[in-house]
Amino acid sequence: MTAMVDFYTGVLGFAITDRAHIRGADVVFLSRNPDEHHQIVLVPGRSPQSPSTINQISFRVVSLAELRRLQEQLVALEVAGLNPTNHGGSWSVYFLDPEGNRIELFAQTPWYMPPVSAPLDFALSDDEIFKLTQTMVRATPGSMKRAEWRSRLQQRLNQEGTIEHRALSAEESFPAGGEGAT
Repeated sequence: MTAMVDFYTGVLGFAITDRAHIRGADVVFLSRNPDEHHQIVLVPGRSPQSPSTINQISFRVVSLAELRRLQEQLVALEVAGLNPTNHGGSWSVYFLDPEGNRIELFAQTPWYMPPVSAPLDFALSDDEIFKLTQTMVRATPGSMKRAEWRSRLQQRLNQEGTIEHRALSAEESFPAGGEGAT
């Protein structure tokens, strides 16, 4: 648990928001967002010999420069499974945490691009990476500016009635203090 808490706080920038003893286990709540009590809860119990059951956990960072800084830190820490990747719609660094869970740190690009996985070369400058990605995006059918993709996705989610959309509709039906309030 100590190695995991140290990794998530020291490397990934999470803060401990709470600790509790729940169902016989000492758990640690972590967040990087002051609006969220927890984004990750660390719970002991998996055997060290058991493989991870998580495909990956993804965290967005604010910029390519921040992704580069974190990648350099991960190289210095000699983390396992380090894999910088250019997806066109994002630049990512994949690696394994101390328990072998796959982590993705990513910075969004200005574009949406159908999923691809190409090597990301941090020996290039940020400007060179941007231009290389822009060329890749322009050559890929179905690519578009991120704002257009978001607008299309929002329309589709509204039409399909996602869980969030249904929750907002329910709130509008029973406003606070109005009929249905307890």
